[in-house]
Amino acid sequence: MIVRRKAGLHRRFVASTRGVAAIEFAIILPILVTLFLASVDGARAIAIYTKVRAATYVLDAITNQYTTIQSADMSAILGATSVVLAPYSSSPIVVVLSQIKVSSATSATVNWSATLNGTALAQTSSTTVPTNFASCPSYPCYLIYGQVSYTYTPLFMYFTKSSFTLSDSLYAAPRVSECILYPPENITSSPC
Repeated sequence: MIVRRKAGLHRRFVASTRGVAAIEFAIILPILVTLFLASVDGARAIAIYTKVRAATYVLDAITNQYTTIQSADMSAILGATSVVLAPYSSSPIVVVLSQIKVSSATSATVNWSATLNGTALAQTSSTTVPTNFASCPSYPCYLIYGQVSYTYTPLFMYFTKSSFTLSDSLYAAPRVSECILYPPENITSSPC
């Protein structure tokens, strides 16, 4: 009789479907939570990358309107990238702003460079520019080269275990003059 009762209880337990949905939900819940947290990290990375691209554009768009940049102006120009990146932290941002002197289709050097949280390009160092920018109506010609990078650290680190860099760079031609004079101490000694 006890054996029959246990067998009947076992059959009813196996035939019961009342808790199946709860068990299936408990099995799938960790996967759903992982996907949700990863999508939060991915969305943040995309939003920051969009702001990095906008900051690079703003950097060049502000700079190419000057004819002469003073030290206070340069600090404001470089600091504008932090404003564009708000509300995200500005501590992992590196900004490099340079003027490139293109002497021929195959020769370009750094005329001046300034930075925020990074290393400026060495003045008079050789550099390369894209071929479509290297052809000028007359040589020398000048280009503004803005570079912005942001070290992104994911909040939850589900798909990547370390930080990675989001970066963008942009060339622009000076609008108002042939070139932009900077730094202040070199304005009188080395015109464009």
